Amino acid sequence: MGIVAGLDSSSGFTRIVVCDTDTGAVLRQGYAPHPVDPKATEVDPQAWLLSLGDAATGGLLEGVQAIGVSAQHGLVPLDAQGTPVGAALVGNDKRAQVAAADLVEALGGRQAWADAVGCVPQAAQPVAKLRWLARTEPEPAQRVAALLQPHDWLVWQLLGRPARRTTDRGGASGTGYWSPATGAYRPDLVELALGHQAALPEVLGPAEAAGMTPEGLLISAGTGETMAATLGLGLGLGDAVVSLGASGSVMAVHHEAPADPDGMITALADAAGLHLPVVHTSNAVRALRGTAEMLGVDSLEELSALALKSTPGASGLVLLPYLEGERTPRLPHTAGTLSGLRRESMKPEHLARAAFEGMLCALADAMDVLRRRGVEVRRVFLLGAAAGLPAVQAAAPAIFGAQVVVPQPADYAALGAARQAAWALGVAHGTLSPQAPPAWQGAAAQVFEPGEELAVGQAVRQQFIATRDELHPGAFSS
Repeated sequence: MGIVAGLDSSSGFTRIVVCDTDTGAVLRQGYAPHPVDPKATEVDPQAWLLSLGDAATGGLLEGVQAIGVSAQHGLVPLDAQGTPVGAALVGNDKRAQVAAADLVEALGGRQAWADAVGCVPQAAQPVAKLRWLARTEPEPAQRVAALLQPHDWLVWQLLGRPARRTTDRGGASGTGYWSPATGAYRPDLVELALGHQAALPEVLGPAEAAGMTPEGLLISAGTGETMAATLGLGLGLGDAVVSLGASGSVMAVHHEAPADPDGMITALADAAGLHLPVVHTSNAVRALRGTAEMLGVDSLEELSALALKSTPGASGLVLLPYLEGERTPRLPHTAGTLSGLRRESMKPEHLARAAFEGMLCALADAMDVLRRRGVEVRRVFLLGAAAGLPAVQAAAPAIFGAQVVVPQPADYAALGAARQAAWALGVAHGTLSPQAPPAWQGAAAQVFEPGEELAVGQAVRQQFIATRDELHPGAFSS
């Protein structure tokens, strides 16, 4: 029996889990906040190391044989000596929105980007941050000689800053200058954004090690937080994740990067050698919160209880929850719509029900974008605090037309990083295949089936689709 550690450096904290290599059982845990504002748009990378050190105190890593690293999205630009050029630009920084739009136009439109790297530039991506840096801070931008993401930088630091710098497919796929379809960088896109070339880290295979520390500790490739979380959840082909934040997303494990002429799919790679196509929506839980405020309800739990006093279909009420415009379908300047008002439907419980059904139907629309490109969805993992609401759990299986799994809260990104470490360790020792990660016990979860409600749920969807197509004809063109 061996032990491995997984380290997740998120936007506000570092979590470490120490796990049994064979079962994935968590033996020890550590936590420390970053010594910076979690909402900061620029961060000194040294803060991540300080947090890591604090989280690993008390002999937490004693006996650990391998470490995996996951981290938030972002960009760490380095000069020719390997020193950060200014602060790291982290994922929640929205300043690069105009730069992202500039890049879309510079390459010839959304389709050109989708063909090149499987995604259209967004403010959170390193390629857009490079363009922002070149336009707003040209002198520091001229000094940029190499590019890393946060997990790449942490791995490099743990290894003692060797000449070789590495990343993984999952992390590379989020940059905007690496193609999951071809498995190759597009240095021309770095030059388009930054104005000159920069050294890019070597992309390791899922089970490869980045190196060994002087103390003999194996460091695995590392990956982005999203990819680590899917590895920690134990997702495989046929599994999708619906994330319920203020906005929403649907991603699924697939055997290839699906072509998407509409540019709605962001083609990410996962941490296990497969692909993670993602479709984003601008509105999810914000539609519930807005409805709660409109009804004078104090909490989402109360809104859920109110919704369950109604019946499927909300007495004919349909809420198109496009409160902030919408990405999927592409309706950036539209507003939400409440349709189907009749005297008998004008009751608080029907509006509450329509809010839940509208949110879930909009996410089912996003899921259908994936399904139309050949992505199979048999099982849906619901993530986010709203996943625990009874109204969500009651309606989601029939609306999605699939089994719904609600995992118990856990440090899934850190667990995924630990699983990656166990995989790399096993391959190094000749006890595991490079083709499949260790078979750890899956996440503890509640499971909900569509059952006899499937037909009712699909009728709710059809009611939503009919309203959407009447108000926004051609919103989904293919």
